[in-house]
Amino acid sequence: MQKTVDIQTQIAQTVQLLRDKLGVHGKTLTESVKKAKRQLPRRIYKQAMLLAQSEQMAAHPKLRLVLDTPKLARASEEVQKHLGGINLADRRMGWFLGMLSSLAFNLLVLSALLLVFLRWQGFI
Repeated sequence: MQKTVDIQTQIAQTVQLLRDKLGVHGKTLTESVKKAKRQLPRRIYKQAMLLAQSEQMAAHPKLRLVLDTPKLARASEEVQKHLGGINLADRRMGWFLGMLSSLAFNLLVLSALLLVFLRWQGFI
């Protein structure tokens, strides 16, 4: 009985980590994982979907006895380890630097095109 409660709490912790780290809001783990599909590596996504498929069964008293608890515990641990390793400040900084680099590249291309145009018109 302790292991089934443990799986249910691990599923709840996984949903909370998805909300905190990736900003996905879903009522169930299935909804949250589907919304976060592109932000998760394939291996982690498959483990999270394994947990999501067992979420309904874990809530039912007789069906939870059928679950492969050690496999689900490993899957939950792997997903939580990945989500726990996400650094939100680093993600924000990466997004900001990516935006700045694309802006700088666009300015370089624009200035190169302007120089080519001025050269073509004979001003340089």
